[in-house]
This record gives sequence, structure tokens and C-alpha cells, in this order.
Amino acid sequence: MNRTAPLNNQTQWLPRLSALPRDARDTLFLLAVIAWILLPQVQQMPWWTCAFAAALLLWRARLAFTGAALPSRWVLAGALAIAIAATWATHQTIVGRDAGVTLVVMLLALKTLELRARRDAMVVFFLGFFVLLSNFFYSQSLPIAVAMVLGLMGLLTALVNAHMTAGKPPLMQALRTAGWLALWGAPIMVALFLFFPRMAPLWGVPSDDMAGRSGLSENMRVGEVASLAMDDSVALRIRFDTPGGQEPPASALYFRGPVLGQFDGRNWQVDTISEAMSAPQLRVSGEPIRYQMLIEPSKRRWLTLLDAVKTEPQTPPGASIGRTRMTPSLQWMTWRPITDVLRVDAQSYLSFSHGPLQDTPDLKRYLQLPPGSNPRTQALGQQLRTQLGADADTGALIAAALQRLKVGGYTYTLEPGVVDNIHTADDFWFDSKQGFCEHIASAFAVLMRGMGVPARIVTGYQGGDRNSVDGYWTVRNSDAHAWTEVWIAGQGWTRVDPTGAVSPNRVGMFQRLSAPPGAFASAMGNFVNTGTLEKLRAVWEAVNGRWNQWVINYTQSRQLNLLQNLGFESPSWTDLLRLLAGCLSSLALLWLVWARFTRPQRDGWSQLMHSAQQRLQRAGIESHVSDSARSLARSVQNQWSANSALTATLSDWLLDMERLRYAAPSKLDTSALKTLRQRWQAIKRQSWPTPSKN
Repeated sequence: MNRTAPLNNQTQWLPRLSALPRDARDTLFLLAVIAWILLPQVQQMPWWTCAFAAALLLWRARLAFTGAALPSRWVLAGALAIAIAATWATHQTIVGRDAGVTLVVMLLALKTLELRARRDAMVVFFLGFFVLLSNFFYSQSLPIAVAMVLGLMGLLTALVNAHMTAGKPPLMQALRTAGWLALWGAPIMVALFLFFPRMAPLWGVPSDDMAGRSGLSENMRVGEVASLAMDDSVALRIRFDTPGGQEPPASALYFRGPVLGQFDGRNWQVDTISEAMSAPQLRVSGEPIRYQMLIEPSKRRWLTLLDAVKTEPQTPPGASIGRTRMTPSLQWMTWRPITDVLRVDAQSYLSFSHGPLQDTPDLKRYLQLPPGSNPRTQALGQQLRTQLGADADTGALIAAALQRLKVGGYTYTLEPGVVDNIHTADDFWFDSKQGFCEHIASAFAVLMRGMGVPARIVTGYQGGDRNSVDGYWTVRNSDAHAWTEVWIAGQGWTRVDPTGAVSPNRVGMFQRLSAPPGAFASAMGNFVNTGTLEKLRAVWEAVNGRWNQWVINYTQSRQLNLLQNLGFESPSWTDLLRLLAGCLSSLALLWLVWARFTRPQRDGWSQLMHSAQQRLQRAGIESHVSDSARSLARSVQNQWSANSALTATLSDWLLDMERLRYAAPSKLDTSALKTLRQRWQAIKRQSWPTPSKN
């Protein structure tokens, strides 16, 4: 019996909800909409904000459900003081993006506890619209956009419902009205989207949130990661514009990121001194490969372009990226972090060389090793040099090191383990013999330096998957890779990928390592085969790519291109404003014309009644629009002689008008109305009393 009690309680919830007063029902609906709008903010807001807002909304829902009184203003003032103090303690300010959003979210949750009048509801609605908009401060992805459209419809439904003061109208009726409002506003929204001048966002600061995950970072710390989580999120998407549709193989796709030349035993960093002293020396051959790239927000300043770009890539001038520059190590940089999806049109040469052809003093920086670090690796380097002879060239030394990787029992793994000292290369070459691409590249570079060969680390992405739906190549964060560059006299810096010697499939056949699937992925795999999941992911990424390209990446340059297609010779932002004003004015004029011809018209009965009221007004009988036909008949009988023929005829006609008005729908035919209209014409031809002048 105790087991059935909870079930009985649950079945009673629906009748209790339907029996609630309208105010309680509307409040619960509004709280559900607010919770939906706040849900995407959970990942961005401090934990206390989420907990505090959830507690306030649940409290308000309980008050609405039980019909209890709202808290006093002193309680609300205390909660507001706590929210402001906690915001200041978390952000050290109450202005700015993060602090401002936190404070507005708290104000919205607190304002729901003050819903006493329509004015309070209007404040909640406008705060809700602002919080809805603030979700786009952090993400403009397609799922967020769809979720916020649903939130917008919920807020509009609640707003329409608040203006329906009579009765208890169903929410579906308010939803239909809100849908029509949104549909009528869609042309204005499209005009604003197309022609309102684009401006760069004012937010976006770099942060390092990739620790312990596959991806790119400014520093490469070797030996401090026990295991890596493969991040399959999209890093960039690229589509090639090659003659005949021939695209380069995945093994040739190296996307260049930070170049690391300074090593302290564990940490590889960008050698800023060498970057400032030297100048780019790029030599290319062959035909360039043209492509269009969509780079996902990384909160970094580097462009991971395909090696190697000789000319400056064409980036949208209206985007937040601004201008770009190439460093001496061929790394492309931007003037501010990439906080939005960025479209880049560029051309790269797969056959290239760069750097000095002869030995220079600057190259000695790429021979430095920390004193006393990795003694066994340095001894190995000297041993290989001795075996090959004093006259062995750099190519022979590289081949000997790669051969050792091929036959020495080394393993490419996602669980490289932890090294608790600075001898990370020794651990790889002689102890663990396993590592991720970063470990392999670092150990190889240390060995090269131990043999007196300048070497450095290049990080970026390698490979990619071609999406069969839209033809774009998808490069993921799990494709992050590290390789080495070795300086060879007469050739300059030359790419050497030692990971290919340990695991040829990683580069040649492009087979990623995969982390163990989670519980959800395992459960889905039991019901849906892998091929179906891959197709669904391809479709989703194609749709999301279109969204990024045509909506998120609709920059000022694309606006100006649109104006050129419309006939503007030298378009500018002033032309955008003029065109926007013309579109809005035209839409307003069309709406006025539509409203003029579609405004409600009086039906035949109302027109006939209006004619009678005007004639009675001229005859001295006061009447109003709200007067019924029976009340007018009574006024005629009171003011005129009851025995008058006109009085009797007019009274009978007015009573027949009332009977027709309230008759069954089947009896409201045109013939009855036509008869009453003919009788009225005959009544108007009779002799009417002259109104008194008193």
C-alpha cells in the first residue's frame, strides 16, 4: 500500500495544475520559460549563481502552486544585497560582460518574487528578453539559436497572455497569436540582419581550458600528463578550390600553429627573441592550393593555416580578426583572439622551404639544452654520430634516429604516463618507450640537438576527414599534432614527423587513436550502428557549417559585396544605413496599406443599426453605439406618442432587429437582413417628428 501512494500522488498533479487559478498557472508557465532561457548559462555562470537562481525559481513556483503570500520587501532587499556582494566577490566588479550577466540573471530571478501587478510582469518580460540575448555573448551556435527561438516564443506567449485580461484563455491561443507576431516581425528581422552595419564584438579574452585534452596550446609541457581525453569537437573546416577537383591527400595536410624553440627540460615555448631577430625566408615551388577555411573560436591569436602560405590570407575586414601577419617561423598571427567563427580565403604551397640556407649565429639558439638534462639522450646522439662517422650529413643523422624509432619497440599511446623529473627524453628513449606525438617530437628534437643539429617543435593539426555531404574537410581538436623541424644546410628548416616512424598509420593512413567510449556512446552503439552515427554527424556538421558560413560569418565585407551585387559602385556603411532605412520604411508602408484594407468591416446588421442610430439622433432621440435595439425601441416609445403609426412601425422594426441579432446562426441569412433593410427604407420615407429646440 505504501508503494501505490506515490503513484496516486503523481496522478493527482495534473488535475491540481488544471484547477489552479489563472494567475498561478500563468506564473508557473513564465517560470518554466525563464528556466529554459537560463539553462544554457549554466556552463558560463558561477556555481552559486546557478544554485541561487534555481532556489529562487523553485521558491516562486511553490508559492504559486500553494497560493501562499509573496515574501516581504525586506527579504527581497536582503537577497539582492547577497547577490550583489557575491557578484563582486566573484568578479571583483559589477560591470562588464560576465559580472553584468550574472547580476542581471539574479535580478530576473529575484523579480519573479515580486509579481504583484502587471507592471512587475513587464519588468520580468524585458529582463527575460535581455537574458535571452546574453546567451549569444558566449555562443552563437545553431543549437543555442534554436533554443533561444523557443525561449523567444515562450516569452512572447507569456506577454500576449498577460494582455488577455478576461477569463482563462488557453495557452495555445496565446501561442498562436505570438506566432503571428513573430511571423509579422520576420521581414524586419531579415532587413536588420542583412543591412545593419556589422561591428566587432567587445568581448572575448584568451584562456587556457585545454589542459589534459588533445588540442593546441602556447606551451607544450612534456611528462606531466598521465592520460589525454580525445576532444572530437571541430577545430576548423576547409574546402579546396583545386582544378579538376583533385584534393591533396590527408597525409599532406599539416596545419601550422605555434612554433616552439625554447626548451627548459619539460616545457617547450615560443622563442620570442629569435622571432624578433630573424625575418621570414620562404621559398615555394609548384602550384598553390586555394582553399576556404572556417576556423572555430579558439580564444587564441594564431591562424592554423595549411603549410605554407606565401601571401597574406584574405580575411573579412569587417570581422573581429582585423589584419594578420606572418612571424619568421611562418606562423600566422592575428591582432586579437579569435572569439567568433572566422572565414579565411588563402592559398598554400605544399612544396616549400624556409629559413637561412647557411649557418647563422641565430641557429645556435636551437641547439641549447638545459645543463645536466637528458644525459642518456645526449650520449645516444654522440653515439649515433660516431657510428655514422664525422663526415655524416644531417640527412643521415635524421635517418638513423627515425630507424631507431621504427625498430626500437616504441609505442604511440594516449596514456603516456607521468615523468617526475626533467629527463623526459631519457624516459622516452630508454625507459617507458611510449608516448603521444608531443613526447615523440620532443624526444626527437632533444636527440637532434644532442647531435649538434638545430631542431624545434611545430604544433598544429594534421590530417582531416572529408564530409561527403558538403565537401568540406573537418579537422578536429583530436587531430592536434606535434612534429619537428630540423635545419639542413642548403635546404633550411625541413619538416620531420617522427610520429610517422613510430605509428605510420597516424600520418600515412590517418588513423586516430580513440579514447574509450563513454556510457552514453556505448549505449547508443548498442542500438545504432557506427556507420549511421557517422552519417548523422556528417549531416549535422554540414548543417552547422552552413549556419557558421551564412549567419555567424555574415561580416561587413559580405554586406558590402551584397551591395555591389545590388548595383552600388563603392558601397560603405552609410549606404547600408540608407538601404536599411528604405527597407524599414517600405515595410511600414506595406503594413499600413495592409492594415487599411484588412481592418475589420461592419457586418450588414451593424451597418443597418448604425444608420438607424444616426437617423434617430437627428430626430432628437439620444443613442450610443453600445445601446441595444430594444433600448432604442423603448426610447422611441417614451419620447413619441405610443399610438403613432411611426412609433409602432419603428418599435416593431427595432425588436425584429434584436431578434435577428440573437437568433440561431442558421437563421442569420441574407434574406431576413434584406427584408429588414427594405422595411427600414420604407420607415425613413414616413413623416418623422421634428426635434425640440429647448
